[in-house]
Amino acid sequence: MPQLTPSPWFYIFLMTWTILLIMIPLKTYKHLTMNDPLTTAMKNNSSPWTWPWP
Repeated sequence: MPQLTPSPWFYIFLMTWTILLIMIPLKTYKHLTMNDPLTTAMKNNSSPWTWPWP
């Protein structure tokens, strides 16, 4: 059986991890800015929650 050269597989592995490590912080920072408590986009509803059935 022919032996596969490890060089292209290593580059594929390296690029996959690079893309993954770049995308994870971008996704998390997007959610952190949306849930920022300093933004007053939503009205503060402090009424108690009740069950929808009696």
